Amino acid sequence: MTKSFWFLGSRLTILADHTTTDGKYDLIEGYFTPGTQTPPHRHTRYSEQLYVLEGEFTVWAGENKVVLSVGESFFIPPNTIHVVAALSDKPARGLVVAAPSAFAQLIEATGTLNQNEAPDMELFSRISSEIGDEILGVPGDIP
Repeated sequence: MTKSFWFLGSRLTILADHTTTDGKYDLIEGYFTPGTQTPPHRHTRYSEQLYVLEGEFTVWAGENKVVLSVGESFFIPPNTIHVVAALSDKPARGLVVAAPSAFAQLIEATGTLNQNEAPDMELFSRISSEIGDEILGVPGDIP
């Protein structure tokens, strides 16, 4: 069963999580509206692999900046400060594999069903800390 949530300006659909992967990974489909950008952050306990299905994503990861088109992917190791953005005038859609499973827990706990509903940032901060995520700025900041 898939579950979709709005999360920091993106629509994220959990396709697989700890309940179906024995905790080994999460598989998430992300839909970014034009101009959507994550805050600078890092995952201390899991890696992230991004694969582009539609549009293009710009990723800043450590010292690297890459622009990914359809069919391309990028691996973000644990502890790498990064930002993922859809900077063109078209939406972007991609798949994320987070391994081991943790990211889906954050999305499900803090995502909203309504695009215009503000997330509970206190809960977001608490769950982020529990899964080892560190938020290091606001959307628009570049690492």
